Amino acid sequence: MSDAEIEITADLVRDLLRDQHPDLAGLDIREVVGGWGNQMWRLGDGLAVRMPRMEGAPDLLRKERRWLPLLAPRLPLPVPNPVRIGEPSTRFPKPWTIMTWVPGEPLDHTSISRGEHAADTLAAFLTALHVEAPADAPISEDRGDHPKKCTDGFDHFFHAVVPDDLADEVRAVWDDAVAAPEWEGPRLWVHGDLHPANVVVSDGTLAGVIDFDAVFAGDPAWDLAAAWVILPAGATSRFFDAYAQADEGTIRRARGLAALKSLFLMLMGQNGDRGLPGGKPAWGPAGRAALDRVLRGQVS
Repeated sequence: MSDAEIEITADLVRDLLRDQHPDLAGLDIREVVGGWGNQMWRLGDGLAVRMPRMEGAPDLLRKERRWLPLLAPRLPLPVPNPVRIGEPSTRFPKPWTIMTWVPGEPLDHTSISRGEHAADTLAAFLTALHVEAPADAPISEDRGDHPKKCTDGFDHFFHAVVPDDLADEVRAVWDDAVAAPEWEGPRLWVHGDLHPANVVVSDGTLAGVIDFDAVFAGDPAWDLAAAWVILPAGATSRFFDAYAQADEGTIRRARGLAALKSLFLMLMGQNGDRGLPGGKPAWGPAGRAALDRVLRGQVS
């Protein structure tokens, strides 16, 4: 069978564990709904198995294995950390990974009720993450560019989902980001994919950050967009006050990128409502709420 034809089941995961990590094979295995390039399975209470199911996913898993053990110890929120490696085999011809499990509920299925706490928590996390990366740190092929280099993607999302009555406002936010200056600082570590499905919530506030397969070195504005995409209304200014190292140009780029990410979430939600492959129905409302925050949320 080709890779695409392999059905990833609990029995397959169990068999792979018996072959390669028999000391873990007796733990409970439960499928985790969601995921994109990888299918996730809970393994006992404290672990998870990530199984790549899309082209390119194995390389992203290798990137996580390489860099997360170096980043995780200095981050103030729990993040998944690779603890075991699964090697390609005749049963499953791709590498796979056993990670630590980050407890909490993904934000696309819940909400943040403690906005000020979440703003401070996110600011502390990104302050710790956004340090100069080493020369051999990865560079993203599809993220990290200045907004002016992302206009094709923005236009696609814009025409697909933006209501007519918001078109001028959304376009103005994007045009301002395109006109903002380039990032001139050193290449910083950037998570690169902060949105509601990639953070978890507990007790009304942020409790962890997951899915680092997009991690790269570059412009921190790509993460600072989370001030609008993740945090509830009214928390953006507090976040930037706590983060305290974003200049005006970076904030302008971040706000435009937040608009881009919001439209992407709305499109994935629209695709989910239509039953299209890869669609995520829960992402539509999350994206629209984020877009509303972008339009209201000029940082003072």
